Amino acid sequence: MKAVKIKKNGGPEVLELENIILKKPVNDEVLIEHVAIGLNYIDTYHRSGLYPLMLPCGLGMEASGIIKEVGPNVSEFSVGDKIAYASVPLGAYSSHRLFKTKSLVKVPNEVDLTLAATLMTKGLTTFYLLYKTYPVSHGETILFHAAAGGVGQIFCQWAKSLGCKIIGTVGSDEKISLAKKNGCDEVINYSKEDFSKKVLEITNGKGVPVVYDGVGKSTFENSIKCLKERGTMVSFGNASGPLEPINVPKTLQPKGLFFVRPSMGQYLQTREELEEASKVLFEKISSEKVKVEIFKKYKLEEVKQAHIDLESRKIVGPAVIIP
Repeated sequence: MKAVKIKKNGGPEVLELENIILKKPVNDEVLIEHVAIGLNYIDTYHRSGLYPLMLPCGLGMEASGIIKEVGPNVSEFSVGDKIAYASVPLGAYSSHRLFKTKSLVKVPNEVDLTLAATLMTKGLTTFYLLYKTYPVSHGETILFHAAAGGVGQIFCQWAKSLGCKIIGTVGSDEKISLAKKNGCDEVINYSKEDFSKKVLEITNGKGVPVVYDGVGKSTFENSIKCLKERGTMVSFGNASGPLEPINVPKTLQPKGLFFVRPSMGQYLQTREELEEASKVLFEKISSEKVKVEIFKKYKLEEVKQAHIDLESRKIVGPAVIIP
């Protein structure tokens, strides 16, 4: 069995592939043979130290696979079950692992396991953003940054299925058609245009009720300009770098804005919350209201290159690592 470990923070060069030996599963644990591992931008934050970890440790928080052994007291899962997860503890970058059942979900037969590996983080993130953090309404115009990215491709289709009008931003002209294909009504290349001016033009000067921003530092100020009074700024990522400290009287107070920094851990804390979210997610996939295509597959031995590609924006859409 193999697993990727990091012993220090840094660039992709700190990723090390090691041989491991796993014990038998104990109470509430199962042994999973991974079929595919989700590749997510948050993995680079863990590797670099932006999100500090106790080192040495594994990496990756999302995967799918098949249960090979079950520990004592495990009743809701059986050997042979198709499962997926997106949860701590980190360690998904591995061929096999022991995992607590509380964070597992069963994958329906009609959902491909390789696809499921890249659905959990991005799909469950989309669920809580659209249903919990700021529950959207039919007919609302919303702004989503990085509309051609992994989360963006799922989010925009899903929001479209709920009746939203979506303004998406992208970083290059090449990504415009992809964003439109995935549901965006309007697409702005923020590397060329002032997206806040364009959003106000599109909305006849009114602004939008919500901005979903996984980009971070480079988009924050103009995102605030896009919001209408009592609008909600949803900051859920740092792809361009972490936000500077917010001056509340200057930034939020003039329009009475709401600011929220959500994460999956806050919205999927219980078994019931996890099952509700995954059920809706798998229904969207099964009904083809949300269609997802794997952009690229890497071998576990190619994990360094996968991180290089991820950080250089060469990955346009969901990608997976195959053990």
